[in-house]
Amino acid sequence: MADAAPAGALDLEACDAEPIRVPGAIQPHGALLVADRTSGRAVQASANFADLTGAAWTGDPQPLDVLCPEIAALAREVPAEPPDGALRTVSVNGRAFHVTAHGHGPLTLMELEPVIPGAPTSFEGLYPEVRSLLRRLEAAADMRELCAVAARHVRRITGFDRVLIYAFDPDWNGEVLAEDGSGALPSYLGLHFPASDIPAQARELYLANRLRLIPDARYAPVPLSPPLNPMDGAPLDLSFVGLRSVSPVHLEYMRNMGTPASMSVSVLVEDRLWGLISCHHAEPRLPPPPVRIACDLIGQVLGLQLGARAHVEAAEARNRLKSQMTDLLAGMTRSPTFAEGLSANAEPWIRLCGAEGAALVSPTSVIMAGRTPSREEVEDIVAWLNSQPRQDVIAVDSLPAAMPGAERFRTEAAGLLAVSISELHPSYILWFRPELEQTVLWGGEPHKRVEPGSDRLHPRKSFERWKEVVRGRSRPWRTAEIETAREFRNAVLNIVLRSAEERAQLAEELQRSNKELEAFSYSVSHDLRAPFRHIVGYSELLQERAPDLDATSRHYLENIIDAALSAGRLVDDLLAFSQLGRVTLQKSRVDMDKLMAEVLKSLELDLKDRQIEWRIGKLAPAYGDGSLLRQVLFNLVSNAVKYSRDRRPAVIEVFAESNEREAVYAVRDNGVGFDMRYVDKLFGVFQRLHRVEEFEGAGIGLALSRRIVDRHGGRIWAEGRLGEGATFRFALPHLGRERSVG
Repeated sequence: MADAAPAGALDLEACDAEPIRVPGAIQPHGALLVADRTSGRAVQASANFADLTGAAWTGDPQPLDVLCPEIAALAREVPAEPPDGALRTVSVNGRAFHVTAHGHGPLTLMELEPVIPGAPTSFEGLYPEVRSLLRRLEAAADMRELCAVAARHVRRITGFDRVLIYAFDPDWNGEVLAEDGSGALPSYLGLHFPASDIPAQARELYLANRLRLIPDARYAPVPLSPPLNPMDGAPLDLSFVGLRSVSPVHLEYMRNMGTPASMSVSVLVEDRLWGLISCHHAEPRLPPPPVRIACDLIGQVLGLQLGARAHVEAAEARNRLKSQMTDLLAGMTRSPTFAEGLSANAEPWIRLCGAEGAALVSPTSVIMAGRTPSREEVEDIVAWLNSQPRQDVIAVDSLPAAMPGAERFRTEAAGLLAVSISELHPSYILWFRPELEQTVLWGGEPHKRVEPGSDRLHPRKSFERWKEVVRGRSRPWRTAEIETAREFRNAVLNIVLRSAEERAQLAEELQRSNKELEAFSYSVSHDLRAPFRHIVGYSELLQERAPDLDATSRHYLENIIDAALSAGRLVDDLLAFSQLGRVTLQKSRVDMDKLMAEVLKSLELDLKDRQIEWRIGKLAPAYGDGSLLRQVLFNLVSNAVKYSRDRRPAVIEVFAESNEREAVYAVRDNGVGFDMRYVDKLFGVFQRLHRVEEFEGAGIGLALSRRIVDRHGGRIWAEGRLGEGATFRFALPHLGRERSVG
């Protein structure tokens, strides 16, 4: 059928939907009695209750005191909630029973199991074995030894042929970490079992009820009488009943495995199902309730020990990684930026999270260290990260399974640990782990679930060792490594934030200093204009009133006038430069061809007796302040005229190179040019690349041009070759693309 789901998917859905909490029956090695807490009446019982106890149960509600007075007092003592059931040894009609009772809402559920002659009747007789176990657990060196000790003692207490300690991985596949056996059953030590062997709802039940026993997988279920509970007309929830009848699929699974009897004890670590103590026997076997209580206690102690060891190991790992992070951050502080600090401390950066490669990615750069994918592949990883739901930290140990196309670089980056370091931009610190190819031994082929031609659910039949080579995965990221990455992210963000605050403070101080300098320049230049004019004026009057001065005196006067005129021009330029920061731009559409014509007209006197070949192209319109842009064009063209005066002919080109973002204007000459090593000095105030004796000027024109272009949100730059000429370009953003500039 085209629309049918895959057979395996249907199988798993059927497993998860099976009503295992309300099977309507129990196993036959005991009996169940259900009483109403309020009325004190027995309302439901297993069909074997009367035969097993001799009580006259008819299937109709009746007073518990009348039906079975021996356990009526026990029913009244049981709390309403179902924690650990209360265990008592009670004689009913002359026969001894272990009675386990627990509350379930308004009901009390009581399980009765006949006392086995010669078997322990209380936990006290098992205490020496449990005490020995506790000492050995405390002395165990690591997790596997803990599990081995627990398996050995559980088998000694229970007499099962095989006891396994079975741990779940993050995907709920299981691995046998420890085993103790008699040799009657095959060894499963080191084998893996798929998550489908224990469906999700079964794992949930293991979490709620820590112990499950099946003494004989060939049993016939005993139904409840009546089938529905009279209190609410619904099937009775048997989640906390140890006698609960189990899934027929699981019974078939046991028979296929060759284990007629089984018992499992949940191992919880911090309220999470860590694994199971799984017991099997080659023949039917019924450990009595005190033995099961001892095994449950062992499971709890093992869980506490595993949790404590995990906490200690995690704390040690965190402390070690925190020390490494402190050293790395200390090394980074010696660099101007955190990016340079990471690059300069590549090895501790990579080692911080136990990786083999790392990368720092920002919108403008990619810095890589160690064993990494290519730059293009790193950029693909960042694009994938940006497509994921927003997270500060992302850790995957199978990037090929998570990211389309990641298979091609799995040898460098099968595992990825990524932290975001910007709220606004796609910036990340990445750590990479290479593929760790593994051979996994399964207890049977893990993927085959449904047999062809079957019309019902069947468990797998084969438990022969089945080898699978797992690719595309790295060593998993430990919690301590992920937490360290998160702390490192916070530290980096603090560094960036602190740097931003320092830059903002410096910018504020610089802005204040610039304003003070502008005010000073304006005041000084404004006040100096009049004295220089007076010097020129009085010197010219002195020339007129003293016509008989000798040649030397006249030469002195002419030098005074020239110096005063030069100083006056310098003051005017300074005044214009200082005023520019105060001027409000009057922007509009500017005809640059018209401006160029005005510039040529204003240079007519300087062009007298000059042989210049002009090559003026069509100039695209600009958007800006016309008078200020005219000043820029005038400065660049007059410089071209000045620095090409020794050329015969001088060639000066003015042309446009506009694109979709900005209008670009260029002025090129074949003059003296300049050395590109000093290009950064060109646009500074009073910066000159030629001696003042060679070319007149104050050295402010280009600085003034740059400031005008900056005010327009544009840019200006130059290219030149010594003795071959120079080209100056300035670019202005088109209308709608201009940026705000102070």
